[in-house]
Amino acid sequence: MATKLLPQNRWTKDGRKWIFYQWIPSLNGTRTKYTSKAYFTKKEALIAERDFVSSSNNYIDCKNMTFKELYTQYYEYQEDKVKQTTLKTYKDRIRYMKIFDKIKVKDLTYKHYEIWRKEINKLDIKTSYKNDIQKFIKSVLNWGIKRYGFEINMFYMQMETFKNPNEIEEDMEIYTFDEFQQFISKEKDIKYICLFETLYYDGLRKGELRGLTWNDIDFKNKIVRINKNVVSIGGEGSKSYNLTTPKTKKSIRTLPIPDILINHLKQLFEENTKYYGFNKKWFVFGTDQPITNFKIRDRKNKIAKEAGLHCIRVHDFRHSCASLLINNGANITVVAEYLGHSKIDETLNTYAHMYKSRLIDVVNSINKITFNV
Repeated sequence: MATKLLPQNRWTKDGRKWIFYQWIPSLNGTRTKYTSKAYFTKKEALIAERDFVSSSNNYIDCKNMTFKELYTQYYEYQEDKVKQTTLKTYKDRIRYMKIFDKIKVKDLTYKHYEIWRKEINKLDIKTSYKNDIQKFIKSVLNWGIKRYGFEINMFYMQMETFKNPNEIEEDMEIYTFDEFQQFISKEKDIKYICLFETLYYDGLRKGELRGLTWNDIDFKNKIVRINKNVVSIGGEGSKSYNLTTPKTKKSIRTLPIPDILINHLKQLFEENTKYYGFNKKWFVFGTDQPITNFKIRDRKNKIAKEAGLHCIRVHDFRHSCASLLINNGANITVVAEYLGHSKIDETLNTYAHMYKSRLIDVVNSINKITFNV
């Protein structure tokens, strides 16, 4: 075990420069070097080192470690490195890995994998989701290989991508502009008018919407700053939550607010200022607590029924926003920036089909230009 100062060219951008490392015995008798993340001060690194040593005393003999024990350690390792949303995803994966739970990691064979794969294929879940689960299992195993020197590369490499050529992709459901006008015409509560217009016109994710505070609204310049995300702890109706940063760095963005929405937000703001204790740290769609997922979903379903429309998911308002942008001439780069996608590829993969009609428009324009040539 040792604590040391990194060379200046390896300091992080925010000035973290102290690390500690430890050599951990592996299955084959060799040792694996564990290197910590960087810390600001030597004192912080020493405290982290002490905690690491303390937890290391409770390590299970890796020769007899089961997959469940490996997964548990992987989860603990990631707790201070990933967002709460990611940790929740880790927990959601547990039920799909139970077949491996009691098997020693070093004893994993392709036969175990075949049994697991057959059980997963019996489940009524999308092929893409099956691959997400398998990708997570590979992440756990890869961490085990690096951390403990498990010699399971053969098992790891034999895991094959799930494919289903007969699977029919679900159509993306949206509200057209006219359908949204029909929808919003049935809503009479100014809070929910603002909520659904924010989803539709600014394309926010549900957690971003719930995280908006009045400090994020700039009425003078007609812009909204997306810089927070609300993550529920518990069920859809749970009031418990964590406040985190948005999904990616690109998700932290500033968007223009259409006039119709800015006027409605001003009206909602005036109403909220009448409440005792109000301040601009309050959530736009809540009080000092954000609105729950259940209330949003329940209200959406109620208004859709009253409007005589098909019921779409809350997230589909975001897709509807993308459709609105694309149909009004926005290019893929603008759409990606507007929605806060980290890569344009993500936007293309999600909305490429919406651009097909734009391609037809381009061809029609070429036909008109070349008609008399």
